[in-house]
This record gives sequence, C-alpha cells and structure tokens, in this order.
Amino acid sequence: MGAKWIKISVLYLVIVLAFGLFMHYTVQLEWKATHAHIGVVGWLTTGFIGLIYSIYKDAAETGLAKAQFWFYNIGLPFLFVGMMMVYIDVPRWLFELFVSGGGIAVAISVLFFVVNVFKYVRSTS
Repeated sequence: MGAKWIKISVLYLVIVLAFGLFMHYTVQLEWKATHAHIGVVGWLTTGFIGLIYSIYKDAAETGLAKAQFWFYNIGLPFLFVGMMMVYIDVPRWLFELFVSGGGIAVAISVLFFVVNVFKYVRSTS
C-alpha cells in the first residue's frame, strides 16, 4: 500500500510543477492557493502517508487503510477541480458539490488515517 501512495504522490509532483509553469508563463497568479494545495496535500502529504505505510506494513493492510486510500484519492481530485472553479464561470451548486464533496471525502480519509495510525502503528524497537 505504501508504494501506491508514493507513486500517486509523484504524479502530484509532476502536476504541481506543470501547474506552476502554467501560472508563470500565463501570469495567472490567482491560482496560487490551488497550486499550494496540490503541492502540500497532493505531493507532500500523499508521499508522507506512503512512507508511513511503507514502514508500518501492519497499518497499511487494514480495511481502514484501504477505505482511506479510496476516500482520499477520489476526493482530492474533486477538491482540486472545485478550487479551480472559483476562477471560471460555473454555477455555484457545481462549485460547492466539488469543493464540499471532495473536501469532506479527504477529511474522512484523514480521520481514517488518524485512527489507523493510533491503532496499528507501534514502536519497532
């Protein structure tokens, strides 16, 4: 499970770098909050979860970890797309659906992660 998280985080690294270059060359700096979220939540947090699950394999193989994986990796792209909708003309309900739906899914995923870590992560010494 850890390797899957790390591979997905590398995809977010590519996306955040490409998005940053897009912002630079089009001088559309209003996207900076979305850019930061892709970098921190997409690349760094996803990679860090992967490292934790690579070290603590018992935690990585639980049903809670599998549920967390799907909530996070379905919710996060919806959240990012919703954040980009702020700057384009879309109906308010659609924006709310993406931001709230994606954000709630990610929040539930993080809750699953916290419970999983406290329940299954033990000292290796």
